[in-house]
Amino acid sequence: MRTNNFLMKSKSLSLLPICVFLFALKLAPMPKAQTTPTLPYFASINLLSNREISLSLTGQVALTHQVQVSTNLAQWQNWMTFVFPGSGALQQTDSAAPFAINRYFRVAQPAETNLLTGDNFPTEDGEIVIHPVNHASFVMKWKDLVIYNDPVGGASPYQSFPRADLILVSHDHSDHYDATTLNAIRKTNSIIITPRAVYNTLPTALKSLTTVLTNGSSTSALGLQIDAIPAYNGNHPKGTGNGYILTVGGKHVYMTGDTGNIAEMRALTNIDVAFVCMNVPFTMSIPDALTALRAFRPKVVYPYHYRNQDGTLTDLNSLKRQLGVDPGVEIRVRKWY
Repeated sequence: MRTNNFLMKSKSLSLLPICVFLFALKLAPMPKAQTTPTLPYFASINLLSNREISLSLTGQVALTHQVQVSTNLAQWQNWMTFVFPGSGALQQTDSAAPFAINRYFRVAQPAETNLLTGDNFPTEDGEIVIHPVNHASFVMKWKDLVIYNDPVGGASPYQSFPRADLILVSHDHSDHYDATTLNAIRKTNSIIITPRAVYNTLPTALKSLTTVLTNGSSTSALGLQIDAIPAYNGNHPKGTGNGYILTVGGKHVYMTGDTGNIAEMRALTNIDVAFVCMNVPFTMSIPDALTALRAFRPKVVYPYHYRNQDGTLTDLNSLKRQLGVDPGVEIRVRKWY
């Protein structure tokens, strides 16, 4: 197989020198480089048995970098924004590779500072960046807006993030809702979206910032459409909690909240990114999740909330194997614990 690993300088003022790795899935393994590459660079790249691609990168510690992807070398999009850890090495799996004939990568150090690290998704208007925090909590940025989902744990987990413009709370269980955390991450003009059961327990200062959405209702705020989707099972009575769909720059991002394999979820269409809960006995088992995913077929799935009652974690590799690639659903495994 013929591949190329080479250095080039971008003509764009927004990027410092970049390292490009060209990888076509039908080609053979890369020969060893004849020269020592300049940081940052791809230390190795491997095609896995499930046709995903494992990338190993080496770079300068504490500096922000971006990996960009392309299918044609003409159009590039940001795929991942990250900071090299103390080892100066990072490994990541590209789970979108099985759905592309060609996959090209390059890594660059952007000139911008204070970028949110995480996965990047293009929209019709700017890009979304998603940063998992823990369990069901994550931070998402779109243009200048910072969105928090089910933030708990106090101020400490969020010290490196900007304060929230929009906060979504799915229900009143302590692993999804904590008023002290909401106070720590909010601005004076933040918008908080909750179901009625959460609103009823909020302090007065937070109630003044909060909009209540019931199952099936919606609102618009900050240039976003927010729809409340039912979220329920034997551990979560119907009507007490919400899932949410955000329409962001033309993309539909769905957070399930704590739910089972319900008809309302299976009936969803045109979901671009879905955060899907799967732990036992509180939300969905792997068979439940597989049934739901095969029905509503989101383009990209983040399994989250996957720590079981006994402390074990759901076997996400088993989920990937059983789902396969035929439904066209990318399972994107990231570090939540």
